[in-house]
Amino acid sequence: MGEKRKIVVTSALPYANGDIHIGHLVEYVQTDFWVRYQKLRGHDCVYVCADDTHGTPIMIRARKEGITPEELIARSHAQHLKDFSDFQISFDNYYTTNSPENKDLSIKFFEAMEKSGAIAKRTTPQLYCEHCKMFLPDRFVKGVCPKCGAPDQYGDSCDKCGATYGAEDLGSPKCTTCFSQPVVKDAEHLYFELEPQHEYLEKWIQEHTTSDVSNKLLEWFKEPLRGWCISRDAPYFGFEIPGYKDKFFYVWVDAPIGYIASLQNLGRLEMWNDPDAELYHFIGKDIIRFHCLFWPGMLRVAGFKGPNKVFVHGFLTVNGEKMSKSKGTFVNARTYLDNLPPEALRYYYAAKLGGTVDDMDLNLTDFVQRVNSDLVGKITNIASRGGQMLQKKLDGRLGALDADGAQLVQKCRDAAEAIAGYYEDRRFNMAVVEICRLADAANEYFDRREPWKTVKTDPETTRVTLTAALNAFRIIAIYLKPILPVYAEKAMKLFGETEWKWEGIFTALENCTLGEYEYLASRIDAKQVEAMVAAATAKPAETGEVAHESRPSKNKAKVVEAPSLAPEIAFSDFEKVDLRVGVVESCEIVPKSSKLLKFVIDAGSLGKRTIFSGIRQAYEDPSALIGKEVVFVANLAPRKMSVGVSEGMILFAGEPGVNGGVLSPFASAGAGTRAT
Repeated sequence: MGEKRKIVVTSALPYANGDIHIGHLVEYVQTDFWVRYQKLRGHDCVYVCADDTHGTPIMIRARKEGITPEELIARSHAQHLKDFSDFQISFDNYYTTNSPENKDLSIKFFEAMEKSGAIAKRTTPQLYCEHCKMFLPDRFVKGVCPKCGAPDQYGDSCDKCGATYGAEDLGSPKCTTCFSQPVVKDAEHLYFELEPQHEYLEKWIQEHTTSDVSNKLLEWFKEPLRGWCISRDAPYFGFEIPGYKDKFFYVWVDAPIGYIASLQNLGRLEMWNDPDAELYHFIGKDIIRFHCLFWPGMLRVAGFKGPNKVFVHGFLTVNGEKMSKSKGTFVNARTYLDNLPPEALRYYYAAKLGGTVDDMDLNLTDFVQRVNSDLVGKITNIASRGGQMLQKKLDGRLGALDADGAQLVQKCRDAAEAIAGYYEDRRFNMAVVEICRLADAANEYFDRREPWKTVKTDPETTRVTLTAALNAFRIIAIYLKPILPVYAEKAMKLFGETEWKWEGIFTALENCTLGEYEYLASRIDAKQVEAMVAAATAKPAETGEVAHESRPSKNKAKVVEAPSLAPEIAFSDFEKVDLRVGVVESCEIVPKSSKLLKFVIDAGSLGKRTIFSGIRQAYEDPSALIGKEVVFVANLAPRKMSVGVSEGMILFAGEPGVNGGVLSPFASAGAGTRAT
């Protein structure tokens, strides 16, 4: 199996001012997949997280509810932990940033920063609300964008033009709490100077982030790095800065330190600076500045090791658009759980997550179809048919593998290295594709052997058939354990086992009795999804009266004008089109062509297909498409071109000129459709 690794993993801390929703779950579910995989391999992997509890929004909401901030964050902590637990997300420690460990560590970090000479004092203009008697954080003020004139914009950036600015630059500013007009006042604040670490941070980013993240971050290094304001004025819910009366640590100072505090509370603090231990952060792309610039600078000054890698993911869209309360697609975790099983969403997210910063779409129609056809109709079908037949007709006893069955089982084992690589690289979608191929092979074996017929005439041959099919399912279920842990536990009981490790795939179960068959997964009815959407619409997601001042959403849906329709066709014409889903195995520029990309598509049972597509103008780096699932026309007659033979047509979504003409694979949804 190789040497046992020591690994610390974190997810970004959810803010205590609102409920967990399905967008948040993209991060925590994929982190859980990765951690469970590492534990399945026998590694010492620790997953820590916490509620992010400080800041003005917490203070104001607690006032409005007539409770203390401590009561508010305690209630939020219990709700968050319940939601995570019911979604089968397993933390080794889920803590809080409002803890004695975090306070002590924050002070130690600050003292080290101050001792190193990295702390500077500056007087800066800020908006002050005389009615609320407080300086206003960026997210507590709205006004007219100073760049494009768009109204109703927050005090840090414009959703319309994307410009960034200071809140004091807004036109006609209004306090979002009382709606009065604030005044500008000077205030002295503490800054953490980053420019002295310019060279170190530039190198660190290149070594510890993926290229799609580092390329963006390195743009900031073309000029001197600006200092980071780390203090906030009273009134503020947080830790007071020692030696500075009525000054508090900005929430983003003590929030990441909360990772270390949670590890300390678990009793594993020594792991952080252990030279043999690996550290990994999973975060969304909206907070890379804090995790890939400020945080490594703080760690270095304070004498703590930085993460080996920061894994960054994109946002969630639903049906191709930003989540919407009015459309019922802004769904709380609890609203989802009241209507649908957690396994379904875990499986669907796994099938869509490819380890990149690309946004991920939850297409509700595709969600129902994929769960029903793949998880239930393809994977679970093996255990359902085989297990129940064995128990009802053959006393539930497995026999021995014959040569045909052993070949199927070996095929499943041979996929171990590929699936392990996909898990390690966070390409969960490819792991699911490979697992589904194994399920296809097991179902083909089952159908070819026709046990429903042989059980009437040759029970022992039937026993051999079912032994092979169920051993194949057992291996598949072990591969699925990081994604579907409760599903795997039920499967373990079927086989009379109490624990599965990765190496268990190399054990065959023969001449033993099965346990009772328990239904592993049920089909989803579209009406369940409709009920969830209706519930989310009737009772909009509770996200708090005010937002976290440092976490604005950049997840804006683009609106494009619909293209004119092509001439109508009869439904009988459309029925002739055979649409299949394949995975992009390779994609490269065609020499001497300004338009063409050459794709090699892995079409599963159809084999490999080479397809030329005229979308080169949309992708500077065609390798970004590798690993994507795409819909293609499988029964289009091959077309001989000057560069080779094209064996199909790939469907893409988008409109030329929108977002620079970038098109997205149709399997991932989009604003419109365009065939190339």
